[in-house]
Amino acid sequence: MRIIGTVKEMQRECRRARSDASLGLVPTMGALHAGHLSLIERARGDNGAVAASIFVNPLQFGANEDLARYPRTFEDDCEQLERGGVDLLFAPTPEEMYPRVNGLRPETMVDPGAIATRLDGASRPGHFAGVATVVAKLLHIVQPDRAYFGQKDAAQLAVLRQMVRDLNFDLELIACPIVRDEDGLALSSRNRYLSAEERRIALVIPEVLANLRGRMESGERRSAELVRAGEAKLAAEAGLALDYLAVVDPETLLPVSEVVPGMLVAIAAKVGETRLIDNFIVG
Repeated sequence: MRIIGTVKEMQRECRRARSDASLGLVPTMGALHAGHLSLIERARGDNGAVAASIFVNPLQFGANEDLARYPRTFEDDCEQLERGGVDLLFAPTPEEMYPRVNGLRPETMVDPGAIATRLDGASRPGHFAGVATVVAKLLHIVQPDRAYFGQKDAAQLAVLRQMVRDLNFDLELIACPIVRDEDGLALSSRNRYLSAEERRIALVIPEVLANLRGRMESGERRSAELVRAGEAKLAAEAGLALDYLAVVDPETLLPVSEVVPGMLVAIAAKVGETRLIDNFIVG
């Protein structure tokens, strides 16, 4: 695995890789877990060559969010990526990614529009502009045939699908299933922040999603009733602060009044100081 720190060298190596085979890209912020490795495995199976990135993107963190304490485990991450079969690892500094800055922001940003104000975007202003900007830069640098993202970040997926479509990126954006720990909690780099008690509290999130899935299978189709039932169960758990529980169209993130196959049921909540998200697509 080649570890590359500059844009020009990454562009050069990706051109070489694409000349011989299809190229898949897995963007990450590091602190890798089995969910990330499932993306690598899918990319390895789909493509002749695989590139990954590790970059903790300052543009997607708000003023009171956890940029400084976001976990950084670069050496361990590199070992995992090499074992997973990654060919090229792009690991730039913030100065390399954003060489001309105004404060912490580059002069040119990608504005995803109204979709960036829904779900996570409602409580994290500017977050999805930061995500869209860094992903657009990575796609331009690598020019992959396919890019891989986890379904856990469902709102991010919707924003990126819209960006890829609207800006005519010539690639396939592939969503990969959520990977869960043995206790059912969706894997996240932020799970390591949870104390044992906080992890116990956090398990109510997948439990509520499972309960809502069961209600749907029993015939309940009214979104408002499903949200009411889920919110009541979440509110009963001390130590958990709900951000949202919503039933939405997965492409637009707009709420729907009736649940039909393909809709997204999503939760975001804080347990202690840790923000967690989870979801499922209605079958």
